[in-house]
Amino acid sequence: MMMSDISKDRMTHSVRKRGSVSSLSGREFRQKELHGYTKNSRSTVCYTDEPSQGDEASRLTVQMENTYQLGPTQHFPVVIVNQILKDVLTNYLQEEQYEPELCRQMAKTISEVIKTQVKDLMIPRYKLIVIVHIGQRKSQSILIGSRCLWDPKSDTFSSSVFRNSSLFALASVYAVYFE
Repeated sequence: MMMSDISKDRMTHSVRKRGSVSSLSGREFRQKELHGYTKNSRSTVCYTDEPSQGDEASRLTVQMENTYQLGPTQHFPVVIVNQILKDVLTNYLQEEQYEPELCRQMAKTISEVIKTQVKDLMIPRYKLIVIVHIGQRKSQSILIGSRCLWDPKSDTFSSSVFRNSSLFALASVYAVYFE
């Protein structure tokens, strides 16, 4: 087997394992492989909701050299992240009514949007954890607590609460400095 055959086999195995479905026919796929594009090509859809286990590409790690840097050069901007949280929650949930399935999907979507926008701030060496809770408002109370083991000098968090007539949402971002 040639090297390209081995890589094709790995890619095919990975695609089958993840449950991807391509809308390209065999001829279109070979044409794309040869020329890098196809006329009237279609997209590929992947049906994974869970990370693949045992995937060779996910196990590859990048070896980094030590920097011997013990503290952050730039602290986490809590005020800016608070504004991001308020904006995202308001934009996504302002007109929404509470529906369990919709809110489950919205919590996932909102957490990904928040994580992307905070990562776009390009704050070096911070690991981010984003948690979004969405619940129904019906004259009840709820207490949400969290515990973390961290260094109070460099690690921090930001959170925001949103309420409308039928639902509430709490979004939290934890920023943990990676030494």
